[in-house]
Amino acid sequence: MKSPSIIRSKKLLFAALLLAAAFIFCTPPALADNAPTTGDSENTNLLSDCRSAILLDGINGDVLYEQNADLQCYPASVTKLMTLTLILEAVNNGSVSLDDMVSVSEEAASMGGSQVYLYPGEQRTVKEMLIAIAVGSGNDAAYAMAEFIGGSYDNFIAMMNEKAAELSMDSTHFVNPHGLHDPEHYTTARDLGKLAYYAINVPGLLSYTSIYEYEFRPEPQLLTLWNTNRLLKWYEGTDGLKTGYTEEAGRNLVATAKRDGLRLISVVLGCQELRGHFSESMNLLNYGFNNYKFQAIYNQNEIVAQANVAKGTKTTVDLLAATDIGYVSKKNDDQQAAVRLEIPAYLDAPLAAGDYGGTIQLYQNDQLIAESELIVAEDVEKCGLLRFWLRLLKNMGF
Repeated sequence: MKSPSIIRSKKLLFAALLLAAAFIFCTPPALADNAPTTGDSENTNLLSDCRSAILLDGINGDVLYEQNADLQCYPASVTKLMTLTLILEAVNNGSVSLDDMVSVSEEAASMGGSQVYLYPGEQRTVKEMLIAIAVGSGNDAAYAMAEFIGGSYDNFIAMMNEKAAELSMDSTHFVNPHGLHDPEHYTTARDLGKLAYYAINVPGLLSYTSIYEYEFRPEPQLLTLWNTNRLLKWYEGTDGLKTGYTEEAGRNLVATAKRDGLRLISVVLGCQELRGHFSESMNLLNYGFNNYKFQAIYNQNEIVAQANVAKGTKTTVDLLAATDIGYVSKKNDDQQAAVRLEIPAYLDAPLAAGDYGGTIQLYQNDQLIAESELIVAEDVEKCGLLRFWLRLLKNMGF
């Protein structure tokens, strides 16, 4: 006879699958009657079903619209955006590997709310845990990774608050890595906008938050994870980031979408309607795409300039744009930006492709509106002494 705990687990899994299936086949919410389209957003509340909201230009981080953006709110599972950021930073700096095995503690397995049903002693790779958090919003996976990355649960919470301080998230305080309600666990739309702007540039993060479906557990009963961010299917250009819900927080969504070179970040908190966080996010993103455009100056890896090389096997090296370089402006604004380059007189060899080579700055009316790095296009070895003297003699006309 099967134990009651096994039967209960299977019932929970079955219920979760039914709920997920219901979401799969539901249609996207209709946009609100007052969906913003054109015009100035200042002093106008464009959204009706959220407590707080903000819209950012994802290229340079400028605020395009805000509504009660400094109101203290509860993030719920949007918290996991910080958790994902810290995990991927550890992966990117080599502290951990995506293939490292993570053991699930009793405490992690006991997490309630949204979960992927990890059991005590179960082992999963860091990559699988990232998917469980980004796609399935697993509280159990978030807890397990906090213990793994931080060395201890409490140390990871300290890391979360340290990163928040580093990002000037001055109205944010974290007490857990998953977002289950705690009155001391709070943030604002403005702070979450800062976090999202940082997070979209963390290598690998958007590749996880854009996964829509993942088979997490084939046996003893199939568990397929579907991303809780329905905008991935409902809104063109969406590739992240994270939803959140508790009774105290309401329905939250931090989203990002990119169209025609323009990346936007939207944050809506405290929505009350069943799918209000989706419709309000689409309204906000529509406002951005309808009113703003991205003016491209250079594409990523495009040659911008040349730099002189000292003591190298080559005397010059191409400098590339490290990222797409441009600026966001109103669609009816044709004012052009002035380009200024800051390049050292000489770059000392040896050089490696990707090394810092200078800075490109964009100005309008003598005001800096965008800035990006220039990187070295190729390796340049240090010149040997004989070659150095031969080159010197040649330059002197011998």
